[in-house]
Amino acid sequence: MKPGKDFIGLGCGAVIKNSEGKILLMRRGPKSKNEAGTWTIPGGGVEFGEAMAQAVVREIKEELGVEIKVLRQYGCADHIMPSEGQHWVSTIFECEIMSGEPKILEPEKCSQIGWYSFAEMANLPLGVIMKENLKLIR
Repeated sequence: MKPGKDFIGLGCGAVIKNSEGKILLMRRGPKSKNEAGTWTIPGGGVEFGEAMAQAVVREIKEELGVEIKVLRQYGCADHIMPSEGQHWVSTIFECEIMSGEPKILEPEKCSQIGWYSFAEMANLPLGVIMKENLKLIR
């Protein structure tokens, strides 16, 4: 049984801003769980028995090699992708980097990273969940 396919999966994401107020985004790689090629905030799945805030800290360490601190929770959004037969519910957190510089540690899941303003995001192919996340974080 796979979360997101056989039952609704629970995900988490991190909104990390730099000193210019730009948000760290990652481009989903060819072996990502869904929406390959689109841009979104970093994050991943919540494991059984794991608090959502703990999951986002773990996921960011695994994906980008940085230690983060959770500042606050924004809310939840549905991530429904009929064409891929998936349904996730994701919560996002405002976070700050405590140590390290973001780098791609899972190139099969993440092909690029970068810092983007809201205006710059308008020119990117954003994933379904990122479009929902923007409604929460603006």
